[in-house]
Amino acid sequence: MSINATLLIQIIAFVLLIWFVNKVLWGPLSKLMEDRQKKIADGLSAAEKGKHELELAEQKAKEILKDAKSQAQNVLSQAEKRGSEIVEDAKVKAAEEADRIKAAAQAELEQEVSRAREDLRKEVSGLVVEGAEKILKKEVNAATHNDMLEALVKSI
Repeated sequence: MSINATLLIQIIAFVLLIWFVNKVLWGPLSKLMEDRQKKIADGLSAAEKGKHELELAEQKAKEILKDAKSQAQNVLSQAEKRGSEIVEDAKVKAAEEADRIKAAAQAELEQEVSRAREDLRKEVSGLVVEGAEKILKKEVNAATHNDMLEALVKSI
């Protein structure tokens, strides 16, 4: 065989090899690589999206925490206010109760004073009658004595 025929057969074999590699090996291999690149790009995009969502979630969590702290502070201030109101109400009720007890004690004291005066009047009238009996050496009528006592008290 001549060198030209060998060279021509080698060129044809080389072209067939390139065509075969391009059709059978290179095409599916490049498609696999493109699919892999697309998956990697999608993964990176999803990771970026996830990172962004994480940042949003963290911001939302901070806002929720801030709102919760604010609400807790409001609840505490309302509880303190209500506690102060309860204490003030108790003070007012205690003062009213003290005034009522004081008034009752004052009324009881006045009754005792009135009873003591009445008892003292009876004793004085008895002593007056006794003294009058001794002075007059006779018995004084009780009805007359009461009339005289009432006249004496009215004049005082």
